[in-house]
Amino acid sequence: MTGEDPKQTLQRLRGSIDNIDAALVFMLAERFRCTKQVGELKAEHGMPPSDPAREEQQLARLRALSVDAELDPEFAEKWFNFVVAEVIRHHTAAAEGADAP
Repeated sequence: MTGEDPKQTLQRLRGSIDNIDAALVFMLAERFRCTKQVGELKAEHGMPPSDPAREEQQLARLRALSVDAELDPEFAEKWFNFVVAEVIRHHTAAAEGADAP
């Protein structure tokens, strides 16, 4: 870092973190809007809420991306599994005719 005051550097870095967090929240919201449509389509056509083959493909893809991005692949996998569990919960609710929150 430059000769910038440490408190200013901290404030600047935290501002960047806040912006990234906001972007992540909006991206997750958009992802769930898409997966909601997938769940509705699956429910309408009697497809199962879960697609293990797709999940394995996505997991492999995200692990490779995380390596390229210098992000711990184990962390990426934990994040993906958490998100997929929530998506499946929504898809199951759609199949049962209920709206998941």
